[in-house]
Amino acid sequence: MMPQDHHYAPLSPFQTGSRGKCPRCGQGKLFDGFISLKPGCSACGLDYSFADSGDGPAVLVILVAGFILLGAALYVEFTFSPPVWVHIVLWLPLSLAVCLGLLRWMKGVLVALQYTNKAAEGRLEE
Repeated sequence: MMPQDHHYAPLSPFQTGSRGKCPRCGQGKLFDGFISLKPGCSACGLDYSFADSGDGPAVLVILVAGFILLGAALYVEFTFSPPVWVHIVLWLPLSLAVCLGLLRWMKGVLVALQYTNKAAEGRLEE
């Protein structure tokens, strides 16, 4: 259960999440490592146990990066017709950079959106 946050002004989940900051106060760090979440905010004490982004960030990154990189690879292939080794040298490092660059950003935004929208596990009414 998330604590009440009556004295915190609402922050943009896109700004706080993309910067890797706490979705409640915007000050404390969200991440402990590259994409692992800290247990809680060091500034306001928000417990990050509510956050469960699951495979959402990875799926969104695959869709976005796949669209961009596939379009670029097809353009290069049909415009220049380079040998296969050029595609490997060009697209393998670029796809790693794009995917890893987007993954942390996307996870931060999704966690911040979960907090903002008070997302929780579904419960059956009894």
